[in-house]
Parts: sequence; structure tokens; C-alpha cells
Amino acid sequence: MLQELVELVVEVTACDACLVYLPDPATGDVVLEASQLPHAAEIGALRMKKGEGVAGWVAEHKSVVALGRRAYDDPRFKKFPTLEEDTYEALLSAPLVAGGEVIGVLNVQHKEPHAHTPEQIGLLTFLGEQMGGAIVRSRLAEENLRLQQETEEMKRRLEDRTLVERAKGIFQEKYHLTEQDAYLRLRNESRRLRRPMRDLAEAILLAEGLDPDAIQGKRPENP
Repeated sequence: MLQELVELVVEVTACDACLVYLPDPATGDVVLEASQLPHAAEIGALRMKKGEGVAGWVAEHKSVVALGRRAYDDPRFKKFPTLEEDTYEALLSAPLVAGGEVIGVLNVQHKEPHAHTPEQIGLLTFLGEQMGGAIVRSRLAEENLRLQQETEEMKRRLEDRTLVERAKGIFQEKYHLTEQDAYLRLRNESRRLRRPMRDLAEAILLAEGLDPDAIQGKRPENP
């Protein structure tokens, strides 16, 4: 998604380079996460502390920085030898904003000196707001998916335990075993047959005329 947004910014601004920095929640550093030019080694690794470099300054002050020429001479500028973009003349850096908070920084760069008009600055500010909202929505979608997957996994484990407990109870009653011995017998049989304990438990329940789905609460058990 970030790469698509970078391509959009390049298209509408006609810039020579575009980079997106996002904060690391653990450290507060701003980290390079997307770039128009290929930077495989730097993506996710190149970072600046909040307030460091132009991107760090923008993140700290929630303000746009427009440098029309010799951007690398600005006292806030931090040069990285592996970034070709750091040799470019012009730099326009804008915060990515969502809900009034800075959640990243967008850098647009030109190889030659470039006078940034109020319209261009306004456009980049608007793009920063739109990108910030898109990033937050993407993160929420990912978090919701993760929570859904965790819930499904917990549900599966609960179902497994319910079936195994019922099968263990059958062994206890049928073979006059203690709870521990019944569990060990189930576990050993599972290993001998090389079948998951859930599958073995379902087979035991079916052999006793019981419905595993009904026991898990998936549908009412027949009277």
C-alpha cells in the first residue's frame, strides 16, 4: 500500500524521488518504510531519532519543511551515504497526519533546484493527510484480522479440549481409570496411531454413539 501511495505522489508532484518514514512504536525513531528508488537494504533499517534530520524535525514539530535548493546544507539535514536522494537539491517534507497526530513523514525531492509554490505545499499537505488516514485504516484492518485469527485459534483449542475431556471421561468410566491414567492412555494411543488427540477423541465419541459437533455446542444433541 505504501508503495502505491509513493507512486501516486510521484505522479502528481512530478518529483524525482519520494520517501516515506513511519515511526517505530518501540523507540519513537522514524524509519524508512517506502521509496520510489530501490533501497532494499535501507527499507526498515534506516532510521533517525525524533527531531533528527529533516524528517525527524517534521515528525517532532508537525510542520512542513520546504527547501528549494541545496537542501543538504540545511542544519537540520542528516546525510546518509547510501541514499542517492541526499544529493538532490530540493526537498519538501510533510507530516503524515491522522486524527491530528503525526504518524509518519513524506519526503518529496527534486534533483535540480525547485521553487515550492503554496499550491504544491498545500497539495503535499493534503496528500499527507490522505496517506495518514489510509495507513491508520490499513493498520486497523491488520489488527482486526490478527484478533480474528487469535479468536479462531482460541476457539479451536477450546473445542479440542472439550472433546478430549469428554473422551477422557469415557475412558475413566469404561476402564475404571483415574483422570491422569485416562489422559495418559489417550495420549499414548494418539502417539501410537500418529493421530491428533482431537481426531482420536472424536473417534471415541462416535464409537459411543455421541455427536462431537453437539458436544462442542455447534448444534443441539439428539435426545
